[in-house]
Amino acid sequence: MEQLSGDILQTKYALDTFYFLVMGAFVMWMAAGFSMLEAGLVRSKNTAEILTKNIVLYSIACVMYMLIGYNIMYGGVSESGWLPTGMGFGLGAENELEAVLAGGEEPPYYSKLSDFFFQVVFVATAMSIVSGAVAERMKLWAFFAFAIVLTGFIYPMQGMWKWGGGALDAAGFLDFAGSGVVHMTGAAAALAGVLLLGARKGKYGKDGSINAIPGANLPLATLGTFILWLGWFGFNGGSELKVSDVAEANAVAMVFVNTNMAAAGGCIGGLLIARLWFGKADLTMALNGALAGLVSITAEPLTPSPELATLIGVIGGAIVVASIVLMDTKFKIDDPVGAISVHGVVGIWGLLAVCLSNPEATLGAQLMGIGVIFAWVFGTSFITWYVVKALFGIRVSEEEEYEGLDVGECGLNAYPEFTQSRT
Repeated sequence: MEQLSGDILQTKYALDTFYFLVMGAFVMWMAAGFSMLEAGLVRSKNTAEILTKNIVLYSIACVMYMLIGYNIMYGGVSESGWLPTGMGFGLGAENELEAVLAGGEEPPYYSKLSDFFFQVVFVATAMSIVSGAVAERMKLWAFFAFAIVLTGFIYPMQGMWKWGGGALDAAGFLDFAGSGVVHMTGAAAALAGVLLLGARKGKYGKDGSINAIPGANLPLATLGTFILWLGWFGFNGGSELKVSDVAEANAVAMVFVNTNMAAAGGCIGGLLIARLWFGKADLTMALNGALAGLVSITAEPLTPSPELATLIGVIGGAIVVASIVLMDTKFKIDDPVGAISVHGVVGIWGLLAVCLSNPEATLGAQLMGIGVIFAWVFGTSFITWYVVKALFGIRVSEEEEYEGLDVGECGLNAYPEFTQSRT
């Protein structure tokens, strides 16, 4: 009987570990989605640079989170719940299963290394949000310097407050898969950078006019959106953490369905509002609407019915259109891909929408979490951007911006046939 019990435990452990790794791989594939989306929404002369940012930021996130970030986030918290107690370097790879079979009280669902893998791709997602918002005018190496700080320190600290068992978790703040911990965090860091960076040349005229700067490749942006949509099943589905019993398997199925329905609702909501507002079916608003639906449901994809999840997505899609327009026209915040609206403004909506279906949620706790995360990330990011600006500068020269960052920062063109004469 004991042998049977041990065999079942090992099977569940193996299944949940495998599930966690596969879901992590889905989320890692979102890096490709962000790359394609951003490459499609910037001008052709900045394509190689934005792609360089995306693959390098992913690499920086992996290294920094391995070295210090994971231990900050999951190494333990102080009695106050605000400070980490785990500040060591590296991961360690002790065999948790052997400890359980030897008489441990709390059986692990999965291996520690699978947990790290799943968590590290979330960190990279937050940093990818920053990439699109500061596109087409930021120095490449200034961006990398900021990435080191965000992924190694800023993100893990606020993550510890919620997912590491810290003060926000104790206060009842709910965020299932990261509308706040990941998406609003990326948007707050991006907003701080954009405010210091300023708008692209030619975006806003001296007479108050607003000039559209369309992206170079909408098929690529659409492909990126579909990749992100697919990756989000890992983002939300993996956050259920296990799948090895009937209740958890059913929960994962509900999370997948709600994630999909919210995205569909967001796409339709964004498209309809754009049609009513502009008189046209704006593809970019449909794309951002789908992403807004995904962000909206991320804070709580388990407890809503599929119908409510769709409605939450529709509202998110409508919100993102209004936010993008207001950011551009009223606040003169130049965000080439709409990242601050999609992940920040709609991230707030997603956190508030938890109260619609989860009886454990309270408006006060959700507002507290929103305020704390935004204040921490925006404040520390602004300071970091300011220091980087003082030391190295964060903006390319006007000439480099005109010629394109591909040449100025990377020394090559993504589309050389556009700029070189035929031989």
